[in-house]
Amino acid sequence: MIDWETEYDNRARVPSFPTIVARWGHDAAAFRDKARIEADVSYGATPRCVMDIFFPAAPENAPVVMFIHGGYWRAFDQKPFSHMAKGLVARGAIVAVPTYDLSPYVTLSTILDELRDAAVFLWRRFQRPLMVAGHSAGGHAAAALMATDWPSLAPDLPAGLVTSCMPISALPDLTPMTKISLNADFKLDEAEARRLSPLFWPAPKAGRAVVVVGETESDEYHRQTNDLVAHWREAGLDVERRIVRGANHFTVLAELSDPKSKMVEDAWSLTKDA
Repeated sequence: MIDWETEYDNRARVPSFPTIVARWGHDAAAFRDKARIEADVSYGATPRCVMDIFFPAAPENAPVVMFIHGGYWRAFDQKPFSHMAKGLVARGAIVAVPTYDLSPYVTLSTILDELRDAAVFLWRRFQRPLMVAGHSAGGHAAAALMATDWPSLAPDLPAGLVTSCMPISALPDLTPMTKISLNADFKLDEAEARRLSPLFWPAPKAGRAVVVVGETESDEYHRQTNDLVAHWREAGLDVERRIVRGANHFTVLAELSDPKSKMVEDAWSLTKDA
């Protein structure tokens, strides 16, 4: 019998969570102080539909990456995650870090629509395909954007608007969210959870992905990772699974700020598909 609350209560599994988040804020502010940044760029209709865009030393023809933060669709904005752009910017990428409206004030469907709007904004501004990375709830969105039928949304959008992705500690299957107490905010039933789950969608027709999970994360996070990898591989996609040794649900992100790390090396290689 699966204890759903225990499997998905990441803060309880990682008692050092407050210290980790405080370090994020410090490291993010330090990076912003030195970065080439356009801050709080509006991409949508509400005050929270904004993004920070970080530029490398030579932005001409640079690949474009979008990093989507997590927080169980209920917490954070883009600011504590600025330094997640650091490694890729040092490699030469333009990295956009958006935020979005939060549950319970909006539905998870609305949040996904907002993040699609963010991707479309970047496409129309830079006219380059995107690599999308995301953590936790943001990993759900990264997988969803990879699998989105973009031409069905607007005639000017290419099928390959998102050509590669890196879901990190992702939730491509939302059906377990109907079994935990946080669903008081999400208000998902089984049908809506399946409708919003990339695990149950047709796989992307093309592209490449690296799907990442921390070694010490719960069995359910490993199951979600394995299921997404299997689903996309069965459709013929080039998908790699990567386990970050010793990492929990929050420390799994640490490598993104190091341009020499394996995760940044993998992410940079994914931009070559864009």
